[in-house]
Amino acid sequence: MTDPIAALTPRVQEAMAAAFGADWAEADPVIRPANKRQTDADVQVNAAMAAGKRLGRPPREVAQAIVDHLDHGDLVEQVEIAGPGFLNVTFSSAWIGRAATALREDDHLGVVRPPQQTVVVDYSSVNAAKEMHVAHLRSAVVGDSLVRTLEYLGHDVIRQNHLGDWGTPFGMLIEHLLEVGEDSDDARLLQSDPNAFYRAARGKFTTAENAEPAGSVGDFDVRSRRRVTLLQAGEEDTLRLWREILELSRVYLNRVYGELDITLTDDDIAGESSYNDELPGICDALQEKGLAVISEGALCVFLDGYRGRDDKPLPLIVRKSDGGYGYPATDLATIRHRSLDLHADRALYVVGAPQHLHFQMVWETARLAGWIKDTEPIHVQIGNVVGTDGKILRTRSGEVADLQHLVDAAFAKAAEVIADSRPELDAQTRDVISHQVGVAALKYADLSVAHDSGYTFDLDRMVALTGDTGPYLQYATTRIRSILARAGVVEPVGPIAVREPAERALALRLLDFGAVVVQVGETLEPHRLCTYLSELAQTFSTFYEQCPVVKAEDDEVRESRLALCHLTRAVLVDGLGLLGITAPDQM
Repeated sequence: MTDPIAALTPRVQEAMAAAFGADWAEADPVIRPANKRQTDADVQVNAAMAAGKRLGRPPREVAQAIVDHLDHGDLVEQVEIAGPGFLNVTFSSAWIGRAATALREDDHLGVVRPPQQTVVVDYSSVNAAKEMHVAHLRSAVVGDSLVRTLEYLGHDVIRQNHLGDWGTPFGMLIEHLLEVGEDSDDARLLQSDPNAFYRAARGKFTTAENAEPAGSVGDFDVRSRRRVTLLQAGEEDTLRLWREILELSRVYLNRVYGELDITLTDDDIAGESSYNDELPGICDALQEKGLAVISEGALCVFLDGYRGRDDKPLPLIVRKSDGGYGYPATDLATIRHRSLDLHADRALYVVGAPQHLHFQMVWETARLAGWIKDTEPIHVQIGNVVGTDGKILRTRSGEVADLQHLVDAAFAKAAEVIADSRPELDAQTRDVISHQVGVAALKYADLSVAHDSGYTFDLDRMVALTGDTGPYLQYATTRIRSILARAGVVEPVGPIAVREPAERALALRLLDFGAVVVQVGETLEPHRLCTYLSELAQTFSTFYEQCPVVKAEDDEVRESRLALCHLTRAVLVDGLGLLGITAPDQM
């Protein structure tokens, strides 16, 4: 075992059982990292506080009893009772060295895999034939990081891209495609600038719809509505055109996913259309179960406790008054499929925070209908991205910034930084590194704050090679690679021994990696991993300043410190990989 807290926990539990009886064998020792402002110890055991209340004894007396029965073995070097009854524990340097050596030989770097689950992750979920905008950035980046982490933990992960590929807009899109020609340059905008294609179709529709008198500028709006009916009825030529629009849209989506190294593929698309045939049955079942009623022509579910701003019951509109189906119908079919067909233990929805009420109502309805069985649906809420002025990012024309604009800007800024720092590199190498740095800047800025909080899109800060940024962590990995290269070492083979405080601090931080990854898998909070990696890089920097590596005093110390360097790089590379960030060979 390489996790010091996990190694200490059973020893404290054994001490408590020996001191207070067998009932205490499973008690939580409440072990936390020590407050370095108050003590030089490594961890603090707080069990005596709660135990004192339960036993009716002073906490310091309880703490002393735990100390008296604690088996130090080779793990604990020192235990001190502090304050009202805290135990400050210092781990043995010899044990830390052996644990770090074992960590280096572990393919999973100390990550203990929990019981396997089937986890469905719904992320990105863009609209076909429309360009991805800034709001889609966080869903794609956070979702992909969670997918990578859950797979690293050994879970069976099912990606789901809930593509908006059905509904009223496709009538006007199909009619516009017919007018411009399927092989035209306008049609190819679906691959390069889908918003331009969508705006052109919407402009025709709005102009025709608002024309006075009706029909004075053609019947584009009438034909579009008729086309929706044909689409929903499954008319073959309409379906062919619909599939063509989707295929062209996928070219655009896959280009963006490829540029950002997002692991979604066409096989992960589970769009709204895939549930279309189930929607009438969903409505019938809700009515049969007495969960849905007709209200003002629409089929609605009214749940206890959900009220609008006017204090009237808030409806979940499953079928609209015109016979069309809203998002609730599709989302009910979706959670039913993920629970009853895919048998998900957890179903994650990496979607904007404003959708929280909607999901709560959908999931409660699904539970009442019996469509959620042994599945925990979870809304991983996504906050806003704002500019340096604190406002939603917009283009010069005033529109919400599209994702491609942000990606291109990040790559351009990264190219400037690399050109300034490494002018001797050839153009091709600079391009590769600039792309890797640009992706790191975008993803780390997004992931390093809690996913339900907003963050400021500040490219100058995001691409900086110093500070809490993705490029700084990338630079840390290349720096260590350079150290190993100067030493002429590919992979050190000697054991790790910690003698100096900086060596000890680095080794202990490395031993935390497994626990942090497990925690991210449980809490679904990638920012915890970002914080850990940032602190690890800073701890390494202190180690390197205080402990000569290549010019260490003797071969044994040199080999040990090179091993620490190698292990640090391995943890940084794997950790960045879980964030979806590549560690370059040079920067």
